[in-house]
Amino acid sequence: MTKRLMHLLGKAVHDWRMIQENDRIMVGVSGGTDSLTLFHLLVSLKKRAPVTFELIPVYIDPGFGESFIKKLDSYINERYKGDHQGLVVEETDYGQLAHSDENKESPCFLCSRLRRKRLFELARKHGCMKLALGHNKDDLIETLFINIFYAGKIGTMKPNQSFFGGCFEIIRPLSYVEKHEINSFAKVCDLPEFVNACPSAGHTRRQDVADMLERMYQQNKHIKGNIFRAMGNIATDYLLKMS
Repeated sequence: MTKRLMHLLGKAVHDWRMIQENDRIMVGVSGGTDSLTLFHLLVSLKKRAPVTFELIPVYIDPGFGESFIKKLDSYINERYKGDHQGLVVEETDYGQLAHSDENKESPCFLCSRLRRKRLFELARKHGCMKLALGHNKDDLIETLFINIFYAGKIGTMKPNQSFFGGCFEIIRPLSYVEKHEINSFAKVCDLPEFVNACPSAGHTRRQDVADMLERMYQQNKHIKGNIFRAMGNIATDYLLKMS
C-alpha cells in the first residue's frame, strides 16, 4: 500500500512539476486522514527525493468547542521530529462565524474562504511560495459536479494551481490517489484521525454529491476513471457558447 501511494504521489508531483530545489512548502494539516497521509508521504519523499525542500505543517483551528491542538501538535512533532520546522498553529473563530446568523453564505464556503486566505498569509509570513493540501482524486471529481450543480460552470481543483500572477502555488500531491486508498493506508500506518466538531459534517453539498457518485460507481467500476480522464479530455467544439 505504501509503495502504491508513494508511486501515485510521485507521479502527480512529476506530472505537475509540484516541487523544485529549495522549495519551502507549507502543508495544511487538518487532523483528518487525508492531510495526515499527505504529510506522512511528503516526509518520506523528502528523504529520498533528488531535490532538497522544506516542510512546514500548519493547522487552522476553526474554533469548534474542545480543541485537539495539543494532541495534534504532540503527534506531528514527536512522530516526525527533525523532518520539519514545527507545527504552526492558528486559532480562529472561522467555524463559529460561518455558522452564525451573520453569515448569508454557505457555512462551508465562508469557512473555506477564510481558512484559505489565512493560509496564504501564513505561507507568506514563513517564506513559503507553495501550499500543499490533502485533496484527493475523489475531491477533484466531486468539485467538478458541485460546480456544475451549484455554480453553473465546468471546472474543478487543479493538482497545481497558481495564484497572484504565478507568484504562489497550491499543490495537491494526492490528486491521483482515491479516498479508499487513503483510508486503507491510514489503517496500515496507524495514523490517528483528529475529528473536529463541525455541525455541518456529513450534511454538505459535497456529501450529497459524493453519495450520488458512489451509487454510480457501484453500477460500473469504470465510471470514476472515466470522469477523471474526461476532466483533461474536453471536446470544446461540443460545448455551448453562451452570450
